[in-house]
Amino acid sequence: MRRVPAAARRSPRTAPGPLRSPSVGRLARRALSLLPLLLIGAWAATDWRAVRDGAARLASADPWWLLVAVVFTCLGWLTAAVVRQGAVPERLPPGLLLASQFAAGAANHVLPASIGAHAVTLRFLQGRGIPLTRATASLALYSLVKPIAKTLVLLVFLVAFPEMLRLGELVPDGRMVLLAVGVTAIVLVVAAVLLTVVRQLRRPALGLVQTALTDARLLHTMPSRVLALWGGSAAAPVFQATVIAALGTSLGMTLSWAQVVFAFLAASTAVGAVPAPGGIGPVDAAMVFTLVAYGTPVGLATTTVIGYRVLTVWLPLLPGALVLAALVQRKVL
Repeated sequence: MRRVPAAARRSPRTAPGPLRSPSVGRLARRALSLLPLLLIGAWAATDWRAVRDGAARLASADPWWLLVAVVFTCLGWLTAAVVRQGAVPERLPPGLLLASQFAAGAANHVLPASIGAHAVTLRFLQGRGIPLTRATASLALYSLVKPIAKTLVLLVFLVAFPEMLRLGELVPDGRMVLLAVGVTAIVLVVAAVLLTVVRQLRRPALGLVQTALTDARLLHTMPSRVLALWGGSAAAPVFQATVIAALGTSLGMTLSWAQVVFAFLAASTAVGAVPAPGGIGPVDAAMVFTLVAYGTPVGLATTTVIGYRVLTVWLPLLPGALVLAALVQRKVL
């Protein structure tokens, strides 16, 4: 019998391979965790004067009314988390959901048309095991319910305060209405043409609509989800307007709470379709206009709106970016 050499019987040692470098996914995650901080730094550098002036004006405000504004600012983040929970049947972890919405606020003020907030929420929902189609359908439902709920609240204020609210000075003229209708019609026509011509888009779009309708029917059989979705969507703009009312009172503005709420609803509804980061710019200008229409001096109205932006956007921006980076680093997003 042929003998096998001892050297051949030994299992050959595996040659040491090259040193493993960090994976592409890990490097991408690190880059994404740093990207929000870089964007915030660039934005703060370009808008530093407004941040400094707004903070200086807030320093002279009545501290108690300023505290009320801070409380309703925090309630706004909580309301956003409640509405997001109302748009999905699955129960989401409350702490992580609130943290994701706080982080989404920072992303929302960097990218236009709520793209940043939707992207953060989409990643969060996928991380909770919700398929992409259903997560996208929940964002569509959320985006549809918000303006409807805001319009309903606006109508309630019109019915409740018909004499106090100066509707004639705040309603846009016929040209603005025609422009809005024209833009809406163009968007619908372009979407219809794309779905008709591009067959690759037809099946995913129809699947998304079917999923959205199925989830919407299911959600509206769950009273807790209906209350969270519609009640939260109606409360959110009222809380935002209350922040402005509290800030205006702290700075000496004499308008009533109902007038400020209606002014905010009218301003944000009139320019809500303008794709600006977090509504900054168009909503600010419209809000100043509506406050002035009620008799507030231009300087005081401008100061109030700048203070509102400092409190709700610029001050939470860095903490929100840090939370966003932490959630990315921990693979929550």
